[in-house]
Amino acid sequence: MSEQILIPEPIIISKLWKSSRNRSQHVRVELSEHEGRPLIHVRIWQTGADGIDRPTTRGIAMAVRKLPELSSALTKAETKARELGLLDDEGKGE
Repeated sequence: MSEQILIPEPIIISKLWKSSRNRSQHVRVELSEHEGRPLIHVRIWQTGADGIDRPTTRGIAMAVRKLPELSSALTKAETKARELGLLDDEGKGE
């Protein structure tokens, strides 16, 4: 049996602006745990008038063990978007 690794504080992996027009919302990818279970979160965060970022209800949280499946799905989405001409060479939308 493998030893359980604890995540005492959320680990922010990435912050992506939701759009170039709206700089008060970003998508945050983070690792955390809930009731001893490791999770991957992909959630929209809102910056309040006080400058503090707060999570919204829009997003997903799933078991970390599903991360390879999620990663594969995102890679397939990127490949399809490139095939359709939706992404340029730098990875940005046209």
